[in-house]
Amino acid sequence: MSTPNPTKRDRIIIANCSGFFGDRLSAAREMVRGGPIDILTGDYLAELTMALLFRMKLKKPEAGYVPTFLKQMEEIMGECLDRGIRVVANAGGLNPRGLAAELQNVADTLGLHPRIAYIEGDDLMGRLSELQTQQGEDFMHLDKGISLKEAHALPITANAYLGGWGVAEALARDADIVVGGRLADAALVVGPAAWWFGWERNDWDRLAGAAVAGHIVECGAQATGGNYAFIDEVPSFLNVGYPIAEIFEDGSCVITKHPGTGGLVSVDTVKAQLLYEVREPTYLTPDVAARFDTIEIFQEGPDRTRITGVRGEAPPATTKVCINTMGGHRNSMTIVLTGLDIEKKARIFEDALFASLGGRGTFAVEEVQLVRADKADPPSNDEAFAYLRVSVKDPDAKKVASLSAKIVELGLANIPGFTATAPPTKGSPVIVHWPALISLHHVQQQVIIDGQTLEIAPVAGEPSLPVSPREVEIPSRTLGPTVRMPFGRVFATRSGDKGGNANLGVWARTPEAYAFLRDFLSTERLQELLSDLRGFEIERHDFPNLLAVNFYIRGVLGDGVAASLRSDPQAKTLGEYLRARVIDMPEDILPGAV
Repeated sequence: MSTPNPTKRDRIIIANCSGFFGDRLSAAREMVRGGPIDILTGDYLAELTMALLFRMKLKKPEAGYVPTFLKQMEEIMGECLDRGIRVVANAGGLNPRGLAAELQNVADTLGLHPRIAYIEGDDLMGRLSELQTQQGEDFMHLDKGISLKEAHALPITANAYLGGWGVAEALARDADIVVGGRLADAALVVGPAAWWFGWERNDWDRLAGAAVAGHIVECGAQATGGNYAFIDEVPSFLNVGYPIAEIFEDGSCVITKHPGTGGLVSVDTVKAQLLYEVREPTYLTPDVAARFDTIEIFQEGPDRTRITGVRGEAPPATTKVCINTMGGHRNSMTIVLTGLDIEKKARIFEDALFASLGGRGTFAVEEVQLVRADKADPPSNDEAFAYLRVSVKDPDAKKVASLSAKIVELGLANIPGFTATAPPTKGSPVIVHWPALISLHHVQQQVIIDGQTLEIAPVAGEPSLPVSPREVEIPSRTLGPTVRMPFGRVFATRSGDKGGNANLGVWARTPEAYAFLRDFLSTERLQELLSDLRGFEIERHDFPNLLAVNFYIRGVLGDGVAASLRSDPQAKTLGEYLRARVIDMPEDILPGAV
C-alpha cells in the first residue's frame, strides 16, 4: 500500500506539459499558471528518443537527458514549490542521475531548496551479456521471432519500462521533483494517483482507471483537439491547451484543459487518443492490465469528458524492453518528374541509375516509389510535378553514399526536366528498434532521494479475476439507399507507430454508424481501400464500447521509425489517407440523418 497524501482532496489534478522531446517549450509555464493543479507531468521519451539521447551522450558523456526539461524547470521551479505542485517526468532518458544533478544546480542558482528524487533500474545496457548468458533472457524480437544474439545485433541502448510505484514512493517521501528514465507513459499518472489515494498494489480497477487517464494525457495536445479528424469542431487551433486529468478515488477521471485555451476536449478528441498506438483491448502496463473494452465515456460539460467503469487485471510477469541497435546506413533522394510520359521517364531514370550503381541488388534494401502528384493540363508549374523517391540501406557506408553521387551524375544525361528536391547527402546511420520482453524479476527499480537508495519490488504476479467486456447494444444494420462520399465525412481515425508496426483506429459517432463500420471495414476491405497495406499481416480488434475498430498492421514500417523507408515512417497520415477514400454508405448514417 502507498502512503497516502495526508492533505488529499476528493481528486488529484494531474496536468501534462509534454508529449515528446521537442514539444511546446512554454507548456510547462502555461500549465502551472493556467489554473489549479497538483502534479505536473511530462512524457519526453518516444521510442526513437532514446537513440537521439544516445548520440548526445556520445558527444558529451554527462548528457543523455532531455535538455529542454531543464529550461522548463528553471522557469517554473519556484512557482511549483510555492504552490505545492509536484513534478514527475521521464526526462532523465539515459541519465536520470545526471538530470537530477543539473536540477540541483538550477535550484542552487535560483536559491531554491526542492527535494529531488530520481529513479533508476531501467537501463540494461551494462547487463545485457549477463542477462543473456546467466539469466537466460533471449530478448526475442516481438515481431520477428528471433533473439538478439541470433541476429548478431549491435545494441546501443536497452531500457526496460518501469511502473509507477517508484514515483509513488518518492512522492510519499516528500519529493518535489521526480525524474526517471524509461518510466512507462501511464506510470507518470498511475504513480501520483496511487500515492494520493493510498491504493493497494492489487487495486486493479482503480489502477486501470489511472492508466487509462495516463494514456489519454501522455501525448499532450493530441487529447485536446490536436491531430483530430473533425477539424471544423475545434473552436481554435491557436494556443491549444494541454490535457488535465482529474482522477477520483474510485479510478474514474475527468479529462479537461485550462480555461481560455484553444483546442477542444470532447468524447471524440478523447477517443482519438484512446485509440492511438494501441493494439488489442487489453492495454498492458507494468502496474496493471487495463481493459479498454470496459471504458464508459460521456460528456460532462464544456471541455469536460468523464471516463468511468474501467476494469483492470493483474499485469504480466514481464515488461517491455526498448532496445535500439545499429543497422547499417541509409540514403534517399527524390527526383522531380515533370509533364508528359511520367511513368516512362521514371523507368528510364531507374534503369540508368541502377546500371551505374552495378545493377539491381547492389544494396541490402532498395526501394523506389513513384508519387503521382501531377495533373493533366497543369495550371501551374508545380502542378506538373510527380516525384520519384529512391531509397537504399546497406551495411557499407561508402556504398550508400554513392547513391547521391550517381544520381547527380545523371543530371545532364537523362530525362528532360531533371531536378532533385534537395542537395545530395552521404546518408546516415540506421537505428533499428528491437522490441522485446524481460522478466520483472530481472528489473530492479530504485528510487534515490536524500542520498538514500530505496528498492521498489515489482508488482507481485498474483492472479486476478478475468474481466468481461462491457456489454453494448448495437442495432442491426439496415439496408437502404446509399450515397457515394468520402469515408471521413462520417468516420474519424487516428493512426501511429509501434516499432515496425502501425495502428489505425477508426470510430463512429452513433451506434447505427458503428453497425455499418463493423460489417463493412474488414481487413480485406481495408487492403482494398489502402493499396499500400497489401501484403502485410493485419489484425482487427473491436471496441464496441467506443464504437470503434482498431487495425494493427504488422511490419509496414520495417524496422521502426528511424529505419523505415516510407515517406511517413510514423504512420501519422494513415488515418487521413483512409478518410479520403470514397465509398458507398447508407444515407441514414450521414450526419444530420433522422
